[in-house]
Amino acid sequence: MKKITRWILIISSFIIVTSILTNTYVFFQRFKKEERTKMKIWAQAQAEFLQTTDLDKDLGDLTLEVLKNNNSTPMIYVGKDGEIRINNISEKKAEDTIYLQHKIEQFGQENAPIEVFYKNDFYGTLYYGNSEVLTNLKYYPIALILIIVLFSAVVYFFYKTSKVSDQNKLWAGMAKETAHQIGTPISSLLGWTEILKSENNVSETITAEIEKDIDRLQVITDRFSKIGSVPMLQSYDLVEETRNTYDYLVSRSSKLVNFDFKTNSEKIYVLLNSQLYSWTIENLIKNGIDAMKGKGDLTVELIQDKKDIRINVTDTGKGIPKSNYNRIFDPGFTTKKRGWGLGLSLVKRIIEDYHKGKIRVLHSTLGKGTTMQIILKTAEE
Repeated sequence: MKKITRWILIISSFIIVTSILTNTYVFFQRFKKEERTKMKIWAQAQAEFLQTTDLDKDLGDLTLEVLKNNNSTPMIYVGKDGEIRINNISEKKAEDTIYLQHKIEQFGQENAPIEVFYKNDFYGTLYYGNSEVLTNLKYYPIALILIIVLFSAVVYFFYKTSKVSDQNKLWAGMAKETAHQIGTPISSLLGWTEILKSENNVSETITAEIEKDIDRLQVITDRFSKIGSVPMLQSYDLVEETRNTYDYLVSRSSKLVNFDFKTNSEKIYVLLNSQLYSWTIENLIKNGIDAMKGKGDLTVELIQDKKDIRINVTDTGKGIPKSNYNRIFDPGFTTKKRGWGLGLSLVKRIIEDYHKGKIRVLHSTLGKGTTMQIILKTAEE
């Protein structure tokens, strides 16, 4: 139904615009024809004026009236002896012969010159341009099209913004519902873990790892519950927060990946939401591992300078084409065979909207690897 309505609106708009442009063209041609008729009358009056000796006659009065009333159309009359007379052209510019020659050529292109005859005798040629009204009318369709284009652009961007807003609400609702659904099995797992602990023949290492994974599920639940609302930021040690996520993923990733963690400061305090920041680092590391197909070198490096802290996540994967540097952050964009294309769009939102930082592709080489960079302000600033 929406598609049918949209096409009806598009076709109706096209018909209206076509109708307006057609009517404008017809009116323009009609007005132009009437103006030429007036010019012919003026040319005839000019010829009669040149022959009239007694201006007291009625014919002379009528001729003068015709000559006087034309005060809008620019004209240049060139007599048979080369004499030039102007009308509705600046007298200062009229003294410039080059300017007059240029105007004669211009008028000749705009309208066919009118040869002036009186009783079969040739008296000269009248060159005339379009009046101010006709000139403005000529540009009316262009102005109309520009207005329609601008209006269409406003409608399009409003529609797009509204659609994005609806999508954001949908994803936020899905995230909160996911968090709600995960909560039930977590509670159950916690109960079963306590039972396992009470059993004498169960390894403490196993229960400890189960507890870690349950804690992780709780963190994930907390992450999803924060989507769609502005999270609280607190001062955290960025080195410790990054290291915690890094260590968790190292212990659960392929042994064919060589991990490395670097930092030029032992402690760096930044205003963070711990769960969402952990999600960001997790996404970047997992993307790096996927790009390497589970085999290669992955480095997480923290660099602090006077104003900010830079977190670089470098992999030796397939790389990203330059044309996709910005597109990878668009919702739904993915180069994976399986994937929703939401990970990096969420990362961008977490870093830029919630933490007022920046995220970008620092550099990437096809077949050699990629470095993703996060920039955050230190808590002291």
